Amino acid sequence: MKAWIPRVVVAGIVLATVAGVAAFRRDSGIGVPTAPVTRGAFVDTLQLRGQIRPEKSIVLTGPSAGGSDLLILDLARNGGNVNAGDVVVQFDPTMQERTLEQKQSELKQAEADIEKAESEQRRRTRAAQTDMEQARSAVERARLDLAKIEVQSRVEGEKLKIVFANTERHVKEAEQKLAGERMATDADIASARQKREKALYDVRETERIIASLTIRAPRAGMLSILPNYRAGGASRTAPEFKRGDRAWFGAPIAELPDLSTVQLACRVDEADRARVQSGLAARVSIDALPDSAMTGTVNQIAIVAKPDFTTWPPVRNFDVLVVLAKADSRLRPGMSATARVELERLNDVLLIPAAAVFPQGNSSIAYVVSGRSVEARKLTVLRRSRDQVAVQAGLRENEQVALTIPDVAGGAR
Repeated sequence: MKAWIPRVVVAGIVLATVAGVAAFRRDSGIGVPTAPVTRGAFVDTLQLRGQIRPEKSIVLTGPSAGGSDLLILDLARNGGNVNAGDVVVQFDPTMQERTLEQKQSELKQAEADIEKAESEQRRRTRAAQTDMEQARSAVERARLDLAKIEVQSRVEGEKLKIVFANTERHVKEAEQKLAGERMATDADIASARQKREKALYDVRETERIIASLTIRAPRAGMLSILPNYRAGGASRTAPEFKRGDRAWFGAPIAELPDLSTVQLACRVDEADRARVQSGLAARVSIDALPDSAMTGTVNQIAIVAKPDFTTWPPVRNFDVLVVLAKADSRLRPGMSATARVELERLNDVLLIPAAAVFPQGNSSIAYVVSGRSVEARKLTVLRRSRDQVAVQAGLRENEQVALTIPDVAGGAR
């Protein structure tokens, strides 16, 4: 008796399952998946992938001088907040500090040379002035002696005249010597001063270079460390800069983005380039923020295509910028996102899934399912998208269309 009861239960379950399957087959008619013909707005969209980036940002770059080997001693944390004046990057100043010591020594030597030249000028000028004063005194004495020529003999008078002429010549020579000494010493001093100016310029330029090796934040904001492309390779992604890396002149090290206005930088295939126009609306979803649903507008489209080597053979794409209408405080530069650009909209049209349209020769048909009957109808298609088809003629609202080709179908009409 106990063994008989379970067999009865099992038989009942089997009978109920068979009855349910039979009922499902009767309810589903011919047993193919269907979808209703609806009326609404047809929206043709194009999906683009890209990365979030700020519309405006300040890029902090390596100095334009300071040696060809810029060693990063210290670097602020990626994603951290900085205030205006905070140190973002500190390069190794050892080489430039040695250069500064050398230039400062040259400046001291140049200043000492100026003092020496000025001292020599004073000595030589005093000597020349002494000679000139002595020559003038001799002229005065000769003039007094010449005044006594009347009481002197003729021979003595001639001698006095010769002495007077010689003393006058000595005065002129002393004056010329004094002028020459001043010119020579002035030239020496000018040369020494030029050397000092050159040394002073070198000192100040080296000090400026040393100061440029410390990069500070020009304003407050969130810091984004940029990739070191020299550390990357063809087979791997470039890592971001870090302590101990070596940079180069003008290397972009970090970025201070202005996240009040952000945009999505993406690319469109050249086959779809003609369909995308500036001003088209887009819905943007951020991969890292699943609950995000943002709106944007296509702002810029590149005129020239660029090769994309991420695929092989490489394809040619056009850069596209989508500006977000409102920035989310959680957005960060480099986040991946998807934009669905609205290419075209037709209101109040009949819509069916794209899977319900089948080719037949040069036409398109749909299979209308009513109970257990199937009717193939030729369609007049307005627009197509990846998911939907807008139908102008051939169907009526609320009819059911098959999503797969039925086993039995009537001829198209």
